[in-house]
Amino acid sequence: MHPVLAQDCLLIGHFPLCRLLLMQDANYPWFILVPDRAEITEVHQLSTDDQQQLMHESVILSRVLEEVFRPDKLNLAALGNVVPQLHVHHVVRYRNDPAWPDPVWGRVPRREYTQRDLKAVQEKIVRQLGAIPDFTFAQ
Repeated sequence: MHPVLAQDCLLIGHFPLCRLLLMQDANYPWFILVPDRAEITEVHQLSTDDQQQLMHESVILSRVLEEVFRPDKLNLAALGNVVPQLHVHHVVRYRNDPAWPDPVWGRVPRREYTQRDLKAVQEKIVRQLGAIPDFTFAQ
């Protein structure tokens, strides 16, 4: 995994293709799918099966996030300008969040999670992710 992702995120678990990370920014519930494939920087570089699996995992995660967090909007993005390794952001957005309606990048300083807030976010998604047959939690 790219060092920036390793530094900025917590590993939540694994789908068949992707690692699921939580961005350590308490301003937003912000999750990232990272395909576990070496030296892939773009979606089209994945095999057709992996492309379909990435979309499948993204849809599953999106449904979980909508059910759990009830966002006004769910932003999905694969930029890669800073971190070239392919990764897909899933950012829960609310009309009252600190960057609304602008993109989250560089808008406001990152806010570290308190242990209590981090635990609350993790507890919110555990039940839904645990019900997904292909998902395993990180140890």
